Amino acid sequence: MKKIDEYSYQCGIMDCFSEMVKAGLKKIALAHPTKTKEAREVYVPFAKEICEQYHISYYLDDEPLISDLFPMHMNLNTYNIIFYKNAEDIKEYELLKKLKKEAITNNSYETIRYEIAYRFGKLLSYSDDTINTYIKDNNEKEY
Repeated sequence: MKKIDEYSYQCGIMDCFSEMVKAGLKKIALAHPTKTKEAREVYVPFAKEICEQYHISYYLDDEPLISDLFPMHMNLNTYNIIFYKNAEDIKEYELLKKLKKEAITNNSYETIRYEIAYRFGKLLSYSDDTINTYIKDNNEKEY
């Protein structure tokens, strides 16, 4: 079997998720996060090209939402590219990040942490069962 280089692999993932966003199968889609902004920048020209092809948009996320949906290490201190078709979906993502930040400041995060993870899962177009399974099986939640 021929070995696939990392750049081509990541571009293939972005292409697939972008087509899913275009088709309305996903509201938003996440590329694989990178550990540095410079590493993410390598993929931005491809993200721009694929978004033009599929008539969707991308969002450069320097502070990914950490929620109970995914193990914390997957997105903590990383940089990502998010693909979306409708502006209201990326605004919802930004709102979730804001709600979390405000809840932490007000010491009320425990009361809304499930809601934030659930709404994040819905933005990713996961089913209720999938969201609940991801949250339940996540053994690496924030504090």
